[in-house]
Amino acid sequence: ALGESGPPSPDLLDFVRRTAVTTYASTDKLASIGKNYTPKATYPNTPLANRLKLAAQLIDGGVGARLFYVSHDGFDTHAGQGGATGAHANLLETVSGAIAAFYRDVAARGHGERVCVMTFSEFGRRAKENGSKGTDHGSGAPMFLVGGRVNAGIVGEHPSLTKLEDGNLVHSTDFRTVYAAV
Repeated sequence: ALGESGPPSPDLLDFVRRTAVTTYASTDKLASIGKNYTPKATYPNTPLANRLKLAAQLIDGGVGARLFYVSHDGFDTHAGQGGATGAHANLLETVSGAIAAFYRDVAARGHGERVCVMTFSEFGRRAKENGSKGTDHGSGAPMFLVGGRVNAGIVGEHPSLTKLEDGNLVHSTDFRTVYAAV
């Protein structure tokens, strides 16, 4: 019965034509953005920095998106996190360098007041080290926000390392309130 409805309606044909034209125009615009973009900051040579550089290009190119999402894997470390120069510290350094370059780049292009970077994780960590020199999943996780309209400083109370709830940090700010504010 699907093919028995007759030829497509003029409205459907018009929609398909408009979609095709929009697709071609978008493709041309994206190609132009990629060719004409020279970062105003030096990005580290990491996959995360490359993804953020692409987001900066799209923001500066005016593609009209209000939200860009990039991710950085590797934080699910249960063992061998290391100290100040260990695996976990290296992950944080990668995130720090990429975000710093991204924000310097967009701010130098006049977008600093309208861009906000927010980091989050799908899981937190426990306060106590496990037997494998790492930490297990828990409830405590930091969120970082960067942007021209972000008030500097720590929001909420620093969680106690001694007053734990079933081995978990007790947070003072629910991440959902941060999402709502952003």
